[in-house]
Amino acid sequence: MPAPHPADAPLAAPLAATLADLLPRHADTPGGLLPLLHEVQHLLGCIPPEAVPAIAEALNRSRAEVQGVIDHYPDFRQTPPVGRVLKICRAEACQAMGGEALWQAAQALGSDTVEPVYCLGLCACAPSLMLDGVLHARATPERLQALLDGGAA
Repeated sequence: MPAPHPADAPLAAPLAATLADLLPRHADTPGGLLPLLHEVQHLLGCIPPEAVPAIAEALNRSRAEVQGVIDHYPDFRQTPPVGRVLKICRAEACQAMGGEALWQAAQALGSDTVEPVYCLGLCACAPSLMLDGVLHARATPERLQALLDGGAA
């Protein structure tokens, strides 16, 4: 007998409680899938695979459609991030202002979740990064290290 798919696993208590709170608020809202997925990820740090069937049923969608949306948008994740979440802008303005050195420094960290993004909207103050949801402009490898060390760089 094949092993059950993670999406078919019973819901853990924290996930069940989160979904019991969120699903009714989004079930009848046109376009409610994206706001729901954002809320689930904000509260839990990710969208667990076992949440997909409940989300699909509540929004009258197929599992494949919900999974397709999760897979399509790079900001959604199905496993919790490792350490702090660091997003480094890889767009042209940041690259022209030293973004590659910042990217290389971030990659060397190893312990945190480092993600590329393509524009954080701080082009005039490039290069930019987002650390745990907080934007930082005119970033350097040294400033990144200070931020990670808890300094107010």
